[in-house]
Formats: sequence, structure tokens, C-alpha cells
Amino acid sequence: MSSALAERPAPDSAPPGRSTAAPRRRTRVLALPEARWAATALALFLVALPAQLAGAPAWSWGPLYAAAYLTGGWEPARAGLLALKEKTLDVDLLMIVAALGAAAIGQVMDGALLIVIFATSGALEALATARTADSVRGLLDLAPATATLLDADGEERTVATADLVVGDAVLVRPGERVGADGRVADGASEVDQATITGEPLPVPKAAGDEVFAGTLNGTGALRVTVERDASDSVIARIVAMVEEASGTKAPTQLFIEKVEQRYAVGIVVATLAVFAIPLGFGAQLTDSLLRAMTFMIVASPCAVVLATMPPLLSAIANAGRHGVLVKSAVVMERLGQIDTVALDKTGTLTEGTPRVTDLRPLPGSGLSEDALLSLAAAAERPSEHPLARAVVGAARERGLALAEVRDFTSAPGVGVTAVVDGRTVAVGAPARLLADGDGGTGAESGVVAASVAVAVAAVVAELEDGGRTAVLVRRGGVPVGVLGIADRLRPDAAATVAALTTLTGTAPTLLTGDNPRAAARLAEEAGITDVRAGLLPEDKVAAVREREAAGHRVLVVGDGVNDAPALAAAHTGVAMGRAGSDLALETADAVVVRDELATIPAVVALSRAARRLVVQNLVIAGVFITGLVVWDLAGHLPLPLGVLGHEGSTVIVGLNGLRLLRDAAWRRAAEPGRAGR
Repeated sequence: MSSALAERPAPDSAPPGRSTAAPRRRTRVLALPEARWAATALALFLVALPAQLAGAPAWSWGPLYAAAYLTGGWEPARAGLLALKEKTLDVDLLMIVAALGAAAIGQVMDGALLIVIFATSGALEALATARTADSVRGLLDLAPATATLLDADGEERTVATADLVVGDAVLVRPGERVGADGRVADGASEVDQATITGEPLPVPKAAGDEVFAGTLNGTGALRVTVERDASDSVIARIVAMVEEASGTKAPTQLFIEKVEQRYAVGIVVATLAVFAIPLGFGAQLTDSLLRAMTFMIVASPCAVVLATMPPLLSAIANAGRHGVLVKSAVVMERLGQIDTVALDKTGTLTEGTPRVTDLRPLPGSGLSEDALLSLAAAAERPSEHPLARAVVGAARERGLALAEVRDFTSAPGVGVTAVVDGRTVAVGAPARLLADGDGGTGAESGVVAASVAVAVAAVVAELEDGGRTAVLVRRGGVPVGVLGIADRLRPDAAATVAALTTLTGTAPTLLTGDNPRAAARLAEEAGITDVRAGLLPEDKVAAVREREAAGHRVLVVGDGVNDAPALAAAHTGVAMGRAGSDLALETADAVVVRDELATIPAVVALSRAARRLVVQNLVIAGVFITGLVVWDLAGHLPLPLGVLGHEGSTVIVGLNGLRLLRDAAWRRAAEPGRAGR
């Protein structure tokens, strides 16, 4: 990329000192109709109450109370009547009946207070729901609306990011946000990926590096090749999956809703009893009705109903921000129940890409490790084979210069041959190349060839016993070295295995279709002792069902098509999302978008934290309801105090559940040693 291009300023770059963070989409309180009606009802109540207490005539404050009843109560009344039409008794309707009952016996102010508090509680619940949705939809604000498209002739055009397609080349100037998921084709810069990956420092990016839509470019200019449509970007997938999850309900919530209907009918029956029984023993009508209305209010299960979903939805939103897409509240609840983990190998515990791990120049070759790698990479450069790409990639990582080649040929199952610096170089399978070798003629040459073959065989055996793929390099018909190639363990694999062991009390099992030697080597590096190798997809399913039959709840983590059956059979399935197959992504219950294994124990710990909050909320709600009911039945609970206690418990439960929206909740879940707490 030319220096002129790199130095051109972005037309909309932020001035010095100004934050370039993505705007945060945040619902304003008064943007919600529930909040506007509640605010109106509260204002009317606050005007009417001083007038009443000051002894003003009823005509001056009575209409204000009536307006407060209307503005604060019409929405819950409508919702309750619609539910009643469907033969369902809604808690909202009970609150309205209680308020009207209080007004009927002359307690107009108490009924208005009930309406105001109930409307305010509903507004807070609506605001909490909206803010939870904000944390998901706000991800859309990270991606810019437009991008600079580079035509084939180098001309620039400003287009909508939604119109970008795979293969397009876009220019990202300094200070701009990346418009699409893709790969850097040219240029160098540092990109702030904190909004996507959570990394606190900008990440250096150069040709070949992956970038995500919505991340912030630094001081350099980048030419990026689009690799995903806008609808398939990391951000879009987070939004789609988490919004889908927000529409589901966990089993505990469904159970509470079923109980709520019967409980509401029970409240009506009990309320009639609380009213009629004292009245039959000579109590005053007003006192009996007031006690019954108070009982109906304090016994309503609002706080119990609100106990479950806020913690689970908050955990889903928080996990989504950190790259784990939990598809439903059901899944978030089930993640905390797992007690056994089964891991796939390739693409899950490993990076899924072959890497050069060993460089073994043979004695007498006169080559250093770099010279051997440079020779092999030069011959392999025209090849598209995965092992060839691994060799060339290793040479580039070391900054080695590769010679020009000619007369390149490739033989499937054997290897490649090319002329490098005037000499024929062959790279491929040791058995095939040794069989085709030309070690010279004569007894002396035969002895040399035999000794070389023995040396090669020893190195190959050592590498293969260690689970590596051996590749022989031959120059001029003579073997000069052996390369060892293997799929590399992810950097966080061992720590993840240790964290999952702490969480579940048992070490994970490795389920793989790879050969036993490679599986055993990698399992030893990761700290896994239970290894099941050479498995077909149905064998993986059988292994999972065996654990399930023994009473375990199994979490399966995989990425390939062959993992999909096991993901479906498990109690919970998690797919590695960056290179995961479409089938695995669809089958899994959750997706790790950025392939960060360490997020798996973190999201399990977050799920357990959500489950603990659900229990806390149920205890809080139960204590409030029980205490207020006993007070009303055994003593005299003033209606305003009953209203405050009931609605206060609902607010406390709702806010307690939203604690998991904070980043601190994720940090605590991700801390080593906290998983089992």
C-alpha cells in the first residue's frame, strides 16, 4: 500500500482527545410508554396528596386521584381483562381489583398509592427488559453504516456495509471502524478489538490477519478482503442468536407460570375467606374488606414470577458480549447443571491447522534448521496441500527468503518435486520417497544409502511415535532432513481442561476420530487421561449416551460435522464457531464465536451464578410474601405498608437479577479457582 494512501486522513476521524468508542444504544426512560404512564400517575398523586392532607375540599383533589387511577391502571387492567378472556387469572387484575376495592370503602389515597407503586414497578420491569435488549442490539451500533469499496481499477466508492459481499475489497482508513468481517490483504495497523474480543490493548494487524466488523482501526490504513456477508458477521450472529434466546423461557419459569395460574385462583378463594369469615363473626364491613384487599395484594406472586428470567437473560447478554452465543434461557440454565465434559480434538482442543513442530537436518547434509525449512518451503510454495501451507507458513514466520522454483510437479500421496537453485528437491511421504530414491551406485554408495535410510527411519519413527506427521526432504536424490508436522494445541487448552476439572470434579474425556498415538500425545499435553480415539460419529454418540445412562449430565464441545450427532445427544452441546461446520453450529446449544476455549468454563460458572441468583430471588420473594401475609392475618397490616412491601420485593428481585449484566460478573466467572464456588 502506498505511503500516500496510508497518510490520507479519514474524513470522519475523531479529533484528538475525543473518544472513538462506538455509540451505546440505550433506551431512554421516557421512551417507554409504561414509564410515561407511571410518571403521569405519580405526578397526579403527588399533587393530590398535599391538597388532601391540607384539608382542601374533595372536589380539588378527588379528580386528581381519579386521573391517577386511570393513567396508572388502564394498562394492567386491560392486560388482566385480556387474560381473563382467555380464562386466565392475571396478577395485574388482582392489583386493580384491590385498588378499586380500597377506593370503594373510602381509602382513595391508599388505592391510588397502590396504583402508582404498581405502575412504577411495571415501568422498572419494562426498563430492565429494554436495557437487557439494549446490551444485545447495541452490538449493531459497532458496525459502521458505510464503507469505502475499492473497485478493480482502484477507484473508491462509498457503499452501505449491508451491500458488501464476499470478495469485495474495502479500505479502512486510520480512526475508522472496520465495515465487515474479513482478512487484511495489504497494509499494517493496530486494531482495537475490545468491543468484540475484550482484549484491553490494540492488536497488530498485517496482511493475512483476520479483522471483525465494528472494531476500531488505529493509525495505519488497511485493505481488507470481505470474507463474510453482513448477515453472517460476528456481530450479526451475536444479535440474532441472543435475540432468539431472549424469546425463550427456562423450565423453572414455565413451571412458575403454571403454578401462578393456580396460585392466583387460590388467592381469590383465600381473599373471599379473609373477607367473609371475620364478617360472619361480627367484624365491621370496612375492616373486613380492607384486610381482604391487603391480603390479596401482599399474597400476589409478582416477585416469584420475576425471580427466574432476569438472571438468566442477563447472563445470556453478558456471555454474548464476551463471544459465547447461548441460544436460549433453557440452555443457560442447563449449562450450570453439567457434571461431565467431553471434548473433540481437532479444531477444538487444537487450532485445527497443521504446524511445523520439528526440523531435523540429517547428519552430513550440511544444512541448518533454517536452511532445511527454506529448501522445503521453496519446493512446497506452489502447492495447495495443507501440509505444504504449513511448511511455507513456518518459513514465513521465521522471515526466511524463498528461492524461485521451476519444473514443479505434484504427485498425490507422494509429495512434490521442483528444481530449486538448479537442484531437484522432493518433499513428501518418507516411505514413498525412500522407495523412489536414487542414492547412487556401487558398494560404497549402497552402504551410505543404507546408513541414511536407517537414520531417516529412526527420525521418522521418533516423530510418528510422538503423534506427528513426518515429511522427508530430499535434494539431488539424497535425503537431507525430516520435518515434523502436527496440529498445535490451543494456548488456553490446558488451563481450560484444569478449569473444567475444577467445575465438574472430574477431568474431561477426549473423543476423537484421530489415531491413538496423536490423541494420546495431545491429551498428555492438555492434562487429559481419559482418551477415546479412532471414533466414528456414532461411536462418539455411544460414548455420550453411556455417560448419560450412568446419571451424568454431559457437556460436549466440538466443531465438525462428525461432532454434530454427539452435540445433539448431549445434555448441552457447545460448538467452536470460527471454523465450525454449519451443521455443528445449528445443532449446538451454544457457540463460542472466537474459538476461545477459556470462555467455556467461564460461561458454565456464569450459569451457576445465575442459578444461585434465581434461588436467592425465590427466597427473597417467599420471605416477603410469608411475612406480609402473616402480619395481615395475625395483626393489622396497613394497606400502604403492604403495597410498599409487596412492590418493594418485586423491585429488589428484578434488580438482583440484573447484577449479571455487569462485566464484573463475567470477570468473576472467568477467574481461576472460582468455578466451583
